[in-house]
Amino acid sequence: MYKQTIVVRADLKMGRGKLAAQSSHASLSAYKKVSKSNPEIIKAWEMEGQKKVVLKVNGEAELFEFFQKGKDAGIPCEIIRDAGATQLEPGTYTCFGAGPWDEKTLDQIFGKLKLL
Repeated sequence: MYKQTIVVRADLKMGRGKLAAQSSHASLSAYKKVSKSNPEIIKAWEMEGQKKVVLKVNGEAELFEFFQKGKDAGIPCEIIRDAGATQLEPGTYTCFGAGPWDEKTLDQIFGKLKLL
């Protein structure tokens, strides 16, 4: 079974719309990365219902810590930087998407994080 994990910085206090947009950027960016390298995973994930989970970290350092853990485990991850047009300073790292990938592997890396 496959799922996608989105990890978001909770310290930025983004509005709901901003949070949804940043999470969507992360989801789509990670999806595109996996679709190039592992199209069979994308097909299976889509057939399974496109399971996703959104988790939170407390700041930029923790965001990068888990981003690196995912990459070190071989999980395709894409980090998102805000353009700075609305609520955040340009270049602010907001979140990252991991996978879709094997659910058990994602849970081993990100399972200690809390739901957003």
